[in-house]
Amino acid sequence: MLLFYLPVLGRASELAFLKEPNDVIAVRDRPLMLDCQVEGEGPISVMWRRNGVSVPTGPKASVLANGTLLIKSFQKKRESNETDAGEYACAAQNHYGMLISRKARVQLASLPKFHIHPESMSVDEGGVARLTCQVNGIPEASISWEKNRTAVNTDDNRYTILPTGILQITGVRQADSGVYRCVATNIANTRFSHEAQLTVTVAAPRIYKEPVILSGPQNLTITVHQTAILECIATGNPRPIVSWSRLDGRSIGVEGIQVLGTGNLMISDANLQHSGVYVCSANRPGTRMRRTALGRLVVQAPPEFLQWPQSVSRPAGSSAVFTCMAQGVPEPHLIWLKNGKILTPGDNVKLTNNNSTLAVTRITTDDEAIYQCIAENSAGTNQASARLALTQSTELPEAPQDLTATALSPTTLQLTWAQPAPEVTDGIIGYVLHIRMLGEPDSRELQEAVSKTTFQHDFTTLEPATTYSIYLKAYSPLGASQQSSTVVATTLGGVPSSPSFFTKVLNKTAMQVFWELPSKSGKVEGFKLSYREVPQPNFQGQEVFPGHINTHTISHLEPTAVYEIQLVAYNGNGDGTANKRLVSLAESGTSAKTSSGGQSPCNCKQEDEGSMTGIVVGIHTGMACIIFCVLFLMFGYRRR
Repeated sequence: MLLFYLPVLGRASELAFLKEPNDVIAVRDRPLMLDCQVEGEGPISVMWRRNGVSVPTGPKASVLANGTLLIKSFQKKRESNETDAGEYACAAQNHYGMLISRKARVQLASLPKFHIHPESMSVDEGGVARLTCQVNGIPEASISWEKNRTAVNTDDNRYTILPTGILQITGVRQADSGVYRCVATNIANTRFSHEAQLTVTVAAPRIYKEPVILSGPQNLTITVHQTAILECIATGNPRPIVSWSRLDGRSIGVEGIQVLGTGNLMISDANLQHSGVYVCSANRPGTRMRRTALGRLVVQAPPEFLQWPQSVSRPAGSSAVFTCMAQGVPEPHLIWLKNGKILTPGDNVKLTNNNSTLAVTRITTDDEAIYQCIAENSAGTNQASARLALTQSTELPEAPQDLTATALSPTTLQLTWAQPAPEVTDGIIGYVLHIRMLGEPDSRELQEAVSKTTFQHDFTTLEPATTYSIYLKAYSPLGASQQSSTVVATTLGGVPSSPSFFTKVLNKTAMQVFWELPSKSGKVEGFKLSYREVPQPNFQGQEVFPGHINTHTISHLEPTAVYEIQLVAYNGNGDGTANKRLVSLAESGTSAKTSSGGQSPCNCKQEDEGSMTGIVVGIHTGMACIIFCVLFLMFGYRRR
């Protein structure tokens, strides 16, 4: 096992990679270096693994001061019949845990013999020739062509060489006759294919030939940012026009798109939007006759994280949840590591949601570690890490959330609240509900305790049609949380009765309204006060007051006008019956109550308790009052 101790590169207590190894192609008998730089609290040890097994140390492999792995002479096979090629990973460890880098694929450069050689062929003069060869090199070999052992002149636009090893010659001439062969070159070697004879025959009289696609696009899978080449070569008389489209009707676009030769489509720096089925069409000029060929392009993308796991500190016995979400094409597969080893779910360790959520419950010292989320697909791998630390709890629980109250009957209210996250619940020992009638002092408050697993509770034996104020606290061994938001709820049983009220004219533009509060707390949640100027049909300026307020001044009124005042008491079951009265601003300093019972029968400002809802009714009532006063005085005078 290769092991090396790094100096401290930063003050972060957690481990983090500054540089990870990348995929590389090595050359036989040459040195190879793989990067690995780590920061964190020292001392940090760096180890290297190949295919999950520790890399043997010795004169053939060593670790540099910065953690880089050096293989002095890369070999295809060693004495143990093992190759140096494989998947390499860097493992870094300090006293907090172990971290594993992404896997780097190391391949040995090679260039085997051609497995497809060009074949001799005869082509009519003016026709199309297509020669092909294939070789599987690592890295991909660069392909060129020779004619009669001399490089083909690519300046002639009749010649098109595709990177896949295809030579296309359009408008063939007698001068194109000769012996052709492929030349493949990469960092490992150079190879030549077999030779093939191209014979150009004298063309027959130019007769009509329908369009024919000699070679259409093949299904192709690439990774983002690579180049895709879709072949399409056609022949016919007259020469067909080659065009491209997508089967789904979407535009191919222009950025990064290029046509090679007479119809091959090249897409540079491909992205996911380029995936699809492409259609090559060979059209006879001036007609609708055409031939088509289809090929599917699949663009893959290595995993990218949408959400990383976050490091947390938790007290013993509590819970922690790590979330890891990644995207890629194809869909990445997620696995978890604990201190560099595959995480095995157990009684207190659960993996859910396709391994995107890791939950650790009843935390102990054995759970304190560095956890890694590894995302893998056929296009690559990625990793993200988080540390779980064990701490002593010194914080009070958070205030309960989403407290709601619902009336079930005239004597019962049901309370519900949100269940907190598992790691919060573990630190709670119970809840206490606080309830009192609205308007009562805090000293009259009642309390009921419920268990930590209860998130619903019914208050019974309450007063009917009564409004209550309720809040909730959570308790831990250290004490109580802040109280939740206060909710107000009313038991079933009806609405408040109509309230009595008085008015007092303060001046020509203002009056004061007084009303009586209920004798018992909780019977009223509040009051709604509004007014209208007679004869206007609608009430205006509605004000809403809590149940403990019993006076309000209405100002900015019209001098000498008559106003109708309306007062409504309400609770959680709705509004009670409205009480109304008419008030004139013609005289100030007077006051009146809604009920009759004044000493003078001539007090025309004293109205009946019944509602006066129109100007006609108001005028008739005033006239009747004046006539009654005159008759009263006349009869009294005659009697004397």
